[in-house]
Amino acid sequence: MKSSAIRQNFLDFFASKGHTVVASSPLVPGNDPTLLFTNAGMVQFKDVFTGHDTRPYTRAVSSQRCVRAGGKHNDLENVGYTARHHTFFEMLGNFSFGDYFKQEAIKYAWEFLTDVLKLPADKLWVTVYFDDDEAYGIWHNDIGVPKERIVRIGDNKGGRYASDNFWAMGDTGPCGPCTEIFYDHGPEVAGGPPGSPDEDGDRYIEIWNNVFMQFNRDEAGTMHPLPKPSVDTGMGLERISAVMQHVHSNYEIDLFQALIAAAARETDTADSSNNSLKVIADHIRACAFLIVDGVIPGNEGRGYVLRRIIRRAIRHGYKLGARAAFFHRLVPDLAAAMGEAYPELVAAQTRVTDILRQEEERFFETIEHGMGILEATLKTLPAGGTFDGELAFKLHDTYGFPLDLTADICREANVNVDTAAFDTAMARQKAQARAAGKFRLGAGLDYAGEATVFHGYDTLTHDATVLALYKDGSLVSELKEGELGVVVLDHTPFYAESGGQAGDRGVLQSTQGQFEVEDTLKIQAQVFGHHGMVKTGSLVVGDAVLARVDEVARARTMRNHSVTHLMHKALREVLGEHVQQKGSLVDSEKTRFDFVQPAPMTDAQIREVEARVNAEILANSATQARVMGIEDAQKTGAMMLFGEKYGDEVRVLDIGSSRELCGGTHVARTGDIGLFKIVGESGVAAGVRRVEAVTGDSALNYFQYLDTQRNGIATLLKTHPDDINHKVISIQEHVKSLEKELDRLKSKLAASTGDELVQQAVDVGGVRVLAAQLDGVDAKGLRETADKLRDKLKSCALVLGTVADGKVSLIAAVTPDVTGRIKAGELVNFVATQVGGKGGGKPDMAMAGGSEPARLPAALAAVQAWTQARLT
Repeated sequence: MKSSAIRQNFLDFFASKGHTVVASSPLVPGNDPTLLFTNAGMVQFKDVFTGHDTRPYTRAVSSQRCVRAGGKHNDLENVGYTARHHTFFEMLGNFSFGDYFKQEAIKYAWEFLTDVLKLPADKLWVTVYFDDDEAYGIWHNDIGVPKERIVRIGDNKGGRYASDNFWAMGDTGPCGPCTEIFYDHGPEVAGGPPGSPDEDGDRYIEIWNNVFMQFNRDEAGTMHPLPKPSVDTGMGLERISAVMQHVHSNYEIDLFQALIAAAARETDTADSSNNSLKVIADHIRACAFLIVDGVIPGNEGRGYVLRRIIRRAIRHGYKLGARAAFFHRLVPDLAAAMGEAYPELVAAQTRVTDILRQEEERFFETIEHGMGILEATLKTLPAGGTFDGELAFKLHDTYGFPLDLTADICREANVNVDTAAFDTAMARQKAQARAAGKFRLGAGLDYAGEATVFHGYDTLTHDATVLALYKDGSLVSELKEGELGVVVLDHTPFYAESGGQAGDRGVLQSTQGQFEVEDTLKIQAQVFGHHGMVKTGSLVVGDAVLARVDEVARARTMRNHSVTHLMHKALREVLGEHVQQKGSLVDSEKTRFDFVQPAPMTDAQIREVEARVNAEILANSATQARVMGIEDAQKTGAMMLFGEKYGDEVRVLDIGSSRELCGGTHVARTGDIGLFKIVGESGVAAGVRRVEAVTGDSALNYFQYLDTQRNGIATLLKTHPDDINHKVISIQEHVKSLEKELDRLKSKLAASTGDELVQQAVDVGGVRVLAAQLDGVDAKGLRETADKLRDKLKSCALVLGTVADGKVSLIAAVTPDVTGRIKAGELVNFVATQVGGKGGGKPDMAMAGGSEPARLPAALAAVQAWTQARLT
């Protein structure tokens, strides 16, 4: 039975039992900072199990794509060395949210395996938690599994609930016992039953795990029965496929055989059993689906894990002989194998291919040098030796070799890596980077007072009291005229830099003086530091001040921030759902927005984004901000940015048709933005593009500047502004015509010059020798003249020189009958060394340059003696 049929049979079976078929969630868990990747089928139902979310169904079934290649669940180093480890796998699961429990879950599992898949009942073993008599009784009394094939797992050693057969979501929260189903491959395969000393063999393979969420564990470790016990099950598609296809390795199933064949094709490998092909076949699945779900190669977090997997695959391709990008060419094969079950892979096929190709090409530029260093070092180490950690760091820092890639290669040579030395080198580099960085005053000021109350959403002026003053990073009681410092207030309308929005500037006015605020930054999460200078008088702790934000700057910043939300939505609509924010900077001048996008935007795409944003502006819809709990915000569909940390309460912002979480300041209506114009689009990293845009009066200024430039160009061209394009095309055609005429005249001049130079040639031992300086001739003219002279002089050796922009250009030409005695490269180098340069080339033609034009006549005069020494 093919893997696709097993997957569909599983979904159909549980659908017939009243389960709602739920699509696989992305590999990047939504709003769950505890997980790097989705690593189990229950991840998307986590909030349902904890009671923080509800669904319109109480029974669910899914085929969930999972990745285990980072964090706690990291199988990367085992992939390619074992039969069942993968970075990417599919988990088939059925779930009950307070509906059925142990009886039905066990019955469904057994029925599917024995009735649908037709597995022999006598080949199946089960395990239960050591004191779960209820599950034991169901298996033995209701299902009929003999006692000798039911194994109790776990005991009191290490704690009452510290067994492999007891599952917990964390130290506290929902938890409960497990029951697992194993398949017996038969006595011809080594290994013992579960719970035995040799259980790690391949004879008995776990194929299904039923988790019974029965208790809620409190902080004291006390187990409280859940009012609605639930079920979470999982069966690896790859494992059950191996059973159904009568093979002992997951890499022998149909899904992998197609990908292994593709990897063999692209690396020109004849032996399809090569482990490197298994690695490549596994890794293309993980890499492609991670990119489908919005991850791009990078230097941190999920992006770094993806980069590690890609580079591990490239290294194994390199090991097989690949010396150019090959990995991305497996994407169509993957789409053919899995596209029916996951149409999002087919839809994103081109983007996945482009991102993989870019990453490959970058790594192939350095892999050969890195591999050379690594392999040369390994040859000097004995088996069981240790690879230098400092060198491992150099490979990482200079050649892009992740540590685990170096460790992977060393492991094959039975060599360890000094990871402690690597970590030390990494920490040293980070410390040096921090020391070299420029940090603004305020990040680390010692403050222990009360928090700042922010009023900037509602007003731009507010009465306040000075709580603290800082000068040169130290607390002071007073700031005097002309002194720079930081002011902490009890209340403020000033927005402190956060979420990409620049801090406000303005004035703090007291009866004793005026403090000009140049920037506002957070000293602590709820403490704002007003950075600036005392313009007049002085400022003392305890002073009452009127805090007044620069109204014009704030208005411009709000326009730019609000339009960023509209632009983000428009980018996703025009370019695709893969667009994710990767950084932003919003101030009074512009908005700068970095986002995931593998290729430059076309002019048409830029125009479409501008049109959509300006349509939202013209609609002049009201902006709405609501503060609510994080769970309620999720239910509204508000966009949450990956990597952002959100508290229990968040601010949901509706601007036009955009809904995002945002704590920044915004316009009251979209029409307040006025006008939107993209002024720049560029790449900032692999797969990351940057858009810069302006709004309001800045956009007007931009258009007026362009209009001034356009009119000025029209005046210079003596034409109407509307006819600039036609005029430029006409001028270009005229210039091309003049260039052709100039080339014709130069050739004619070279020919006439050649005729004159022929008379200057000197006979040396039967060879005509010529050394001459030409004025007003470029490099092309030198070559043409040298060719014509060589034809006319027949048997000859000549060198010509010219001077332009203070630099010497030289060319030497020698006829074939003379190259045995004089080579053009040697001749031109003889002259070049005398004029501050060097050169070389073929025996019959060579070029050179120099930096000392004044010495050219003497150098050319010495050619006759140099050639005479070689020809006579």
